[in-house]
Amino acid sequence: MAKLIYSMVTSLDGYAEASEGGLGTGADDPEVHTFINDLFRPVGTYLYGRRMYETMVYWETAHTEPDQPPHILQYARDWQAAEKIVYSTTLESVAGAKTRIERTFDPEAVRTLKAEADQDLTVDGPNLAAQAIAAGLVDEFHLFVTTSVVGGGKRFFPENVRLDLELVEQRAFGSGLIYARYRTHSGG
Repeated sequence: MAKLIYSMVTSLDGYAEASEGGLGTGADDPEVHTFINDLFRPVGTYLYGRRMYETMVYWETAHTEPDQPPHILQYARDWQAAEKIVYSTTLESVAGAKTRIERTFDPEAVRTLKAEADQDLTVDGPNLAAQAIAAGLVDEFHLFVTTSVVGGGKRFFPENVRLDLELVEQRAFGSGLIYARYRTHSGG
């Protein structure tokens, strides 16, 4: 059975999206990006909400821009090779042959997808992840914590959720960004 992974950059005070501005520095560091490339290369399917998909669709054509560094080209190749499912009631079309739209997030369909998948899946974006967390579908949480406190926005973890997690990996980068990987006690 494949794992479902929720991973995002988050501020030191736990926000995956800031009310105003960015989440701080560190995630754009080539060392961090190369680590992320290696970490997510084995992912076979990305689950996105509309807004996160609209951010990530950049990778469909990133390789065509001139003077891209090797770590950017590698991520674009890896992203293009994976399947993408976009959950949206308003999106009319998607880019790329490996992308499809689903109108609603169906926890049982995702559970079946996990059971049948040979490669891990990710759920990206705090809104969609909140639905997956509430359904007990997320097996691992990968946090990339910046050095900034942003004071508000959309939290990495949804409100009113209790999780007891096990820290299984951590790493600090020269930029100050900290990576922490947690597993649910029932997860793989």
